[in-house]
Amino acid sequence: MLKKTVDGILAGIMITIGGCVFLSCYSESKTVGAVMFSVALLCICMRGYSLFTGKVGFIPENHTKDAFSVLLLGLFGNAIGTIGGGFAAKYAISGISEVATAICESKLTQEIPQTFIRAVFCGILMYLAVAIYRENKSISGIFFCVPVFILSGFEHSIANMFYFAASDIVSLQAFGYLWLVIIGNAVGGMLIPLLCMIGRRKSDA
Repeated sequence: MLKKTVDGILAGIMITIGGCVFLSCYSESKTVGAVMFSVALLCICMRGYSLFTGKVGFIPENHTKDAFSVLLLGLFGNAIGTIGGGFAAKYAISGISEVATAICESKLTQEIPQTFIRAVFCGILMYLAVAIYRENKSISGIFFCVPVFILSGFEHSIANMFYFAASDIVSLQAFGYLWLVIIGNAVGGMLIPLLCMIGRRKSDA
């Protein structure tokens, strides 16, 4: 149990680092920041850390008790790593909080269906990035899928935990927003595997 949580915390720390470089580049070049954010998922995949959005898409094919334990304890660890990292970045890096606050205020103006759809699309891309890394032994999915979801304005629950922790926003609305994105990411992450499973069953029938 402890290892699963620690692996989640380590993934959260990596997301924190990715978030820091993105916020630092935001005013000069959002594109550069989005590309550099990829270092977070690259390190997570290569070191085997536990990121909720990278794990949830594999639940349809591996829905054992241990897989759910890894997923939920990893999510708990992700929250610890990103929220703690967000507070640390807010204290240590000048200008981070102001950028994070502006981004988070914009996110909270979205309607619920908009946020959910953006989270679903992000979940799809995160699943593909990790699946390509696992199955094709290639990091190309990481370096394309991560910048695409960021520049498209899609919603990543764990990254958003960092942004809100680094911002000056603490509210029930923000809490509800984060849970909505978590659910949307889970739906998006499982969408392609579920459709593929249905397709295989139909072809075998």
